[in-house]
Amino acid sequence: MKRGRTWSYVIRVTDPETGISKPKWVGGFPTEAAAKEARDEARVRARRGEYIDRNAVTVADYLDEWLEAHAVEVKPKTLADYRHLIDRHVKPNIGGLRLQAVRPGQITKLYRDLITTGGRRGAGLSPRTVSYVHAVLRKAFGDAVLVDQLIPSNPVERAKRPRMRRPEPGKVWTAAELRAFLKVAGRHRLAAFFHLAAYTGARRGELLNLRWRDVDLDGASIHIKGSAAFIAGERIEGTTKSGRSRVVSIDPGTVDVLKAHRKRQAADKLKVGEAWKGADKVTDDFVFATGWGEPIHPDTATSLMTTLIKAHNEPKDGMLPAEPLPHARLHDLRHIHATTLLLAGVPVHVVAARLGHADPSITLRVYAHVISEQLVEAAAIFAQQVEGAA
Repeated sequence: MKRGRTWSYVIRVTDPETGISKPKWVGGFPTEAAAKEARDEARVRARRGEYIDRNAVTVADYLDEWLEAHAVEVKPKTLADYRHLIDRHVKPNIGGLRLQAVRPGQITKLYRDLITTGGRRGAGLSPRTVSYVHAVLRKAFGDAVLVDQLIPSNPVERAKRPRMRRPEPGKVWTAAELRAFLKVAGRHRLAAFFHLAAYTGARRGELLNLRWRDVDLDGASIHIKGSAAFIAGERIEGTTKSGRSRVVSIDPGTVDVLKAHRKRQAADKLKVGEAWKGADKVTDDFVFATGWGEPIHPDTATSLMTTLIKAHNEPKDGMLPAEPLPHARLHDLRHIHATTLLLAGVPVHVVAARLGHADPSITLRVYAHVISEQLVEAAAIFAQQVEGAA
């Protein structure tokens, strides 16, 4: 039926609770054909008991409500990342669309626009960032289907996103390059931070959350109980990424590094006296703190690594270093730790436990390139074992 300039349809829908059939009018279609197509789809859903009332909720409004609903369930840092991606990349592009009107093609166009001009000054975003946007939208629209029952299907599932080749972590530095970096880092008061990151594979936030009570120098282990991050200028402490604590063994050399670091920190505490901003009990002090006892900002540790690499690569006595260090991120120390262990034949489940992966399958997926190298060598190893037994 035409009403004014638009077309409407009516179907009968049975209330699953009362069993009473009632007419449902839906309007606003630009053409008769569009109204008929929507009516036929609605009839099929009604027969299946999947009919969803039409509403005017926009993508932006729903995403705001979705974020609010997840404020308790999701870690603060994760929630902040969700909000950043939605506010910066989703709302400006499709925020005004009706949630029920979003089609896979519009999501595909969003990804295409983001990867070409979605960044600062019109530069394109990386496929990795677009993949993060895709992951957030897939979850949000999935909840709109299963939890809130606002849409019949998830258009994000059928959208095409840019292909992204997974980088091969752990290939940035060799063991010799790592030693060279730790040598130059050894002159800094936070040398132990980089040493522990490389020798345990712990995440940045996990190390910055360590207290001395979490370190067992006699038992040669550290107990990783949580993680720290800064959100909107405020330090937030929470669980680890997997939500589980873990005990990670350390070698005698690392024990010595931590003992020297503790001694240096005790000297700092004695020097500043009452101005010390750490805890009253030594065991409650952060393992890695400023010279005043305050917790270190994560960005400080990240930028310091870049500074130390530059320091190593600078000319000394007019001569460049024989082996300059290539650029590496702080997180690459974790990858180097995992890769070195896997190539040495350490079982995947042991490496996963050290890294804090919730399941060894995560380790297998992230370090698939390392596992592949071991598979190539497996045939030769088996033959050597059999022939050697003879």
